[in-house]
Amino acid sequence: MHIPDGILPLPVTAGALAATIGLTAAAITKIKRMPDPREGIPRAALFTAAFFILSTIHIPIPPTSVHLMLSGLLGVMLGYYAMPAVVIAIFLQAVMLGHGGLTTIGVNAIIIGLPALLCGWFYRWMRPTALRRGNRSHLGLAFAIGTFGSALAVVIFVMTILLFMPVYIDASAERAALLTLMLVHTPLVLVEGLFCAWLVHYFQRTNPELLCGSVAGNSVP
Repeated sequence: MHIPDGILPLPVTAGALAATIGLTAAAITKIKRMPDPREGIPRAALFTAAFFILSTIHIPIPPTSVHLMLSGLLGVMLGYYAMPAVVIAIFLQAVMLGHGGLTTIGVNAIIIGLPALLCGWFYRWMRPTALRRGNRSHLGLAFAIGTFGSALAVVIFVMTILLFMPVYIDASAERAALLTLMLVHTPLVLVEGLFCAWLVHYFQRTNPELLCGSVAGNSVP
């Protein structure tokens, strides 16, 4: 799910980098407006490290392999901190591991970070209603956000390749490869939904203030 260097034209990568800088700046502005912006930094550091490690572990699903994207979980746990966390992890993966590319840091950050921001906003919006309806409703919300975040990341990835596919690549072969990629990610999307629901359920029982919807000042919008 990381787009390497040389696949996308320069204007696209430059535009995506500008969009990533804008989204990150907007997220940091929201964080600075919180009563205590430092409150979420340790949690952001922890989940940045977890995302850095887990998204480099490839799970073989023939004929290719997949890795966790965690967009929904990052949005639920970090809220606005998710965007800078994703940018830092994507940058370190490109520099230290050659995972993705330096020119595509902006594109890859949007693929993961934009769904995370949307999921965080949706969770903060829906969480009070889900809790009032009971534990099952809250679990269903967490599962839906976990699956939606990963599915949206896959869709953004596929649409980016389809829209800006290099002319030297065989179009029919590339479309077949992208269809295969979407199919192999289907079970992973469901697994991420279950993982998100399990982790949210755990924190709701043990330490609910860690969920972004409970952080003071991190309310919608």
